[in-house]
Amino acid sequence: MGKPTGFMEFTRQTPAYRAPLERIKDWGEFHQDLSEQDIRSQGARCMDCGVPFCHTGELIAGMAAGCPINNLIPEWNDLVYHGHWREALDRLHKTNNFPEFTGRVCPAPCEGSCVLGINEPPVTIKNIECTIIDHAFEEGWVTPNIPQTRTGKKVAVVGSGPAGLACAAQLNKAGHLVTVFERSDRVGGLLMYGIPNMKLEKEAVVQRRVDLLAAEGVTFLTNTEVGKDYPPGKLLKEFDAVVLCCGATKPRDLPIPGRELGGVHFAMEFLHANTKSLLDSQHADGKYIDAKGKDVIVIGGGDTGTDCVGTSMRHGCKGLVQFEILPKPPGQRAENNPWPQWPKVYMLDYGQAEAAAVFGDDPRQYCIMTKSFEGDSSGHVKALHTVLIEWVKDDNGRFAPKEIPGTEKVYPAQLVLLAMGFLGPEDTLVNSLGLETDPRSNFKAEHGQYTTSIEGVFAAGDCRRGQSLIVWAINEGRGAARECDRYLMGVTELP
Repeated sequence: MGKPTGFMEFTRQTPAYRAPLERIKDWGEFHQDLSEQDIRSQGARCMDCGVPFCHTGELIAGMAAGCPINNLIPEWNDLVYHGHWREALDRLHKTNNFPEFTGRVCPAPCEGSCVLGINEPPVTIKNIECTIIDHAFEEGWVTPNIPQTRTGKKVAVVGSGPAGLACAAQLNKAGHLVTVFERSDRVGGLLMYGIPNMKLEKEAVVQRRVDLLAAEGVTFLTNTEVGKDYPPGKLLKEFDAVVLCCGATKPRDLPIPGRELGGVHFAMEFLHANTKSLLDSQHADGKYIDAKGKDVIVIGGGDTGTDCVGTSMRHGCKGLVQFEILPKPPGQRAENNPWPQWPKVYMLDYGQAEAAAVFGDDPRQYCIMTKSFEGDSSGHVKALHTVLIEWVKDDNGRFAPKEIPGTEKVYPAQLVLLAMGFLGPEDTLVNSLGLETDPRSNFKAEHGQYTTSIEGVFAAGDCRRGQSLIVWAINEGRGAARECDRYLMGVTELP
């Protein structure tokens, strides 16, 4: 611990975002930076506790508590406080292949489990992590690390999201010849097309890391979907091992009257098209779903829903409401949500803050259920019919929604975005490879082993565990790489 009294001397300080009314005018990142001295002071707040829960990565009450990739947080906090930035980078890269991603978009379960956070605001772990890697790129310390020797073994990684990239990076480090298959026209999966540019810049951040991996020897094949453009049988013949990291991309639908109307879209349709058009032509090609001048309703209260809100605000929507079927979270931890669990508390995320700045209030409506979509004469959505609900226990003791009579309401809408989560991987590979699936339709493979029902085929990330955090995807990509290396070589030195 660099400064034993640091947690008593310094208060939590986080970088300010650009003002909402300013940042909705462009697609640049809204994060700002603290000064070097301020970041070092924040590092001094780390207590170097006897049992640092921040890097445990346990699942408590079904949610991450601590860092799933076991970042050595107290160590690099101490190094940052002392100004040893190069050493801090080395410690950070020992566990995290892509801190520039997690430092920007991870919800920071590490901070939710910070010991200081029991009775004070936690250490700003996420911001320190991001500053370390950004400083390293500025100084030119992050360069291609090309393996000294090659094993001659060929591995195919299907999917180039965070799990696929982490897996490819580790397998390449072990000396294998890695080819990553990506069905989109750009590498990155969720990182490229699922997260908007204002949260994670594509050229400056995502493509920079992809270029580094390519320079280290990883081969990327874009516009190539295994099971459609590339026969699975050929994949199994040409490669010594295959790792499936294709994500959980099957969206949860809302099968209610009027679902077939125009203007009702899945969130990823909206987000993917927006980012592709932005990167291709700065939206000049018009190949995106435009929210400009429309009443927009986002159904779903998670991160994807927030990204739909932020994107709609930048389009210049006429009005915006976000529906959440669950109750509004409390302002502080509830008794049944103790530390070190992830704190389920009310937060105003960037998208909601932007909507509030323009329209005067948080756009979220809680405990609300959509009953039907209403269309106009041309078959396009024009309104949503809703009812408020309360959560009551059923005969089995489980909470279920119950409609509240007299609370029916009609909301105008010309664009509806469904952001209600995902149900697992698409069926293409399951059908073409004959993979076994678990009861939730994910690829069946045990955590820690990652082996599927087919010899030499592994699975990692959301396609194996279900929709989850980027940091869990990195955890699984690294783990699958380790087990794949063991399968190929008999032993492994990968962490």
